[in-house]
Amino acid sequence: MLKAGTVGHESPLNSPYGDLANKPSFWKERWRDKEHCPGRELLDRIGQKWAPLVLIALAVKKRRFSDLQRAIPAISKRMLTQTLRDLERDGLLTRQVFPTKPPSVEYQLSDLGRSLLTPLAVLIDWADASRQDVSVARERFDANPNGELGPCFDSRSFRMIAAE
Repeated sequence: MLKAGTVGHESPLNSPYGDLANKPSFWKERWRDKEHCPGRELLDRIGQKWAPLVLIALAVKKRRFSDLQRAIPAISKRMLTQTLRDLERDGLLTRQVFPTKPPSVEYQLSDLGRSLLTPLAVLIDWADASRQDVSVARERFDANPNGELGPCFDSRSFRMIAAE
């Protein structure tokens, strides 16, 4: 189990804002809707199913379209094309067209895209460290389709506490 405020390594989760779990005003002011939260549109983009996988694949090296498809085998051509366009539009990657026949295109992370790798790594560390707790929560949820939690339940770790 991780200490509060860390995610798998020395990176503090709550820095530089302090303990965000105890600051409801932080969330209320910043994340209530897209109109009041300019960053939310970008968060929606990087939270899409394929965007993190494309970013991770490009973190390793420049890649052509077919190389990206091989690196992410479950993605369709259509979804890869759309994801690449969206990430390019947001400035997270660059696209270079080579004047060959047929034309070849190479994608790489931009400086902005590279700056996203550290927070993305923190999120991946959290997901890896929380996988077991999420699995337990899912099993518990699936076992109680009516939403009844039963005995006393520790919402922080999703582990049952002995009922007194």
